[in-house]
Amino acid sequence: MRVIRTDVIIENIKEMCIEATHFLTEDMNQVFEEAVAAEESPLGKQVLNQLQENLQIAKTDMIPICQDTGMAVIFIKVGQDVHIEGGSLTDAINEGVRRGYIDGLLRKSVVSDPIYRENTKDNTPAVIHYEIVDGDTIDITVAPKGFGSENMSRVFMLKPADGIEGVKEAILTAVRDAGPNACPPMVVGVGIGGTFEKCALLAKKALTRNVLEHSSVPYVKDLEQEMLEKINCLGIGPGGLGGTKTALAINIETYPTHIAGLPVAVNICCHVNRHAHRII
Repeated sequence: MRVIRTDVIIENIKEMCIEATHFLTEDMNQVFEEAVAAEESPLGKQVLNQLQENLQIAKTDMIPICQDTGMAVIFIKVGQDVHIEGGSLTDAINEGVRRGYIDGLLRKSVVSDPIYRENTKDNTPAVIHYEIVDGDTIDITVAPKGFGSENMSRVFMLKPADGIEGVKEAILTAVRDAGPNACPPMVVGVGIGGTFEKCALLAKKALTRNVLEHSSVPYVKDLEQEMLEKINCLGIGPGGLGGTKTALAINIETYPTHIAGLPVAVNICCHVNRHAHRII
């Protein structure tokens, strides 16, 4: 049994909140640079160059990439051979978020009630997804999610008879309807299967997968490649001003489902697709 203290978790999550809001991951940097080189529209290329300049300023001057520093979404896999000391794990996660957003001078965007909307002033509580796994480590992904893109996300409860063509149309519908509102070029996370809530979680988690790596399931890999090509033929383009790079990547995750259903979720993210990952 390995002991991990909550103060270690707090400090890591604090640092990850700051890291994710200031720096792109290596895979995102690569696809962004490729998009700049490949964009065929002069205006689209100009927009991408401006976005790339913004990324460099954020990195060198330690200014958040975007003023919407998001609601903190935490994926945490806890090894069953870990014993946590020093308090509640949930409290530790939220304390890490609180310190990250206050010490990092990040915008606090969370309200305590969806109707009365009083700001919590420290960006807590986070949205936390727990998983118990084998081993004696804690695997943490911090994914701050801005709501320009989050608001454009969709869930489709398709019929089994709709099949893969129905899935394709659902993805294109969500992206087409999002248009410029999701700050393209976007990253598209898709969840297929499970239940109403499971497919949404799959889509959210898909956004944190390395965008240079395709699904290991052959038909899903083919679907990712086909849909990225079709999305980039929509003409929405960088900033919604037209072009050939509407999306940088599409990641698709699947899960078993019921004989009577075909749930599909599309969780759209803006061009920075912020997340940070560490293993304690």
